[in-house]
Amino acid sequence: MTVTSLLVDASPLLEEASGLLQYVLVFVLAAIPVVEILVVVPVAIGLGLDPATTGVVAFAGNVGSVYVLVAFHHRLSRWWDSRRGETDTDEDAGERHARARGLWDRYGLPGLSIGGPILTGVHIAALVALLAGSPTRAVAGWMTVGIGLWTVVLVVLSVAGVSVLGLA
Repeated sequence: MTVTSLLVDASPLLEEASGLLQYVLVFVLAAIPVVEILVVVPVAIGLGLDPATTGVVAFAGNVGSVYVLVAFHHRLSRWWDSRRGETDTDEDAGERHARARGLWDRYGLPGLSIGGPILTGVHIAALVALLAGSPTRAVAGWMTVGIGLWTVVLVVLSVAGVSVLGLA
């Protein structure tokens, strides 16, 4: 599935709806892993929806779905560890593992959360961070920052693009 086909698929849905239903669709489409804010924000603004409201609603939909993913992963991990009889304490981690973990937590997670929404999609980025062992709260927090940053950038660029193209 290409970005062009997603734009074509999202556009008629938003175009045929009206009023509050358009913003409900923005929320839902932003929560879908392949569509996300990268597709729904420019389409919605291009169709004439209010940029600020579109940004807030798209942000909420995208962040909400990431929080569900993080919570689900956390519960699944606890259940899996209890079935295997493992605990969170690992005394064999070693100094190098501890140093690598510190570097990942300090630089890897922030970098992934900032680049993830535009490079891999926020859901894949969050899953990678969780599988790398980052704390769930840190993943949720950093992903919120990344999604917020990209939402603002996409809203600003979409408004500028609509203005330049004379669609407004």
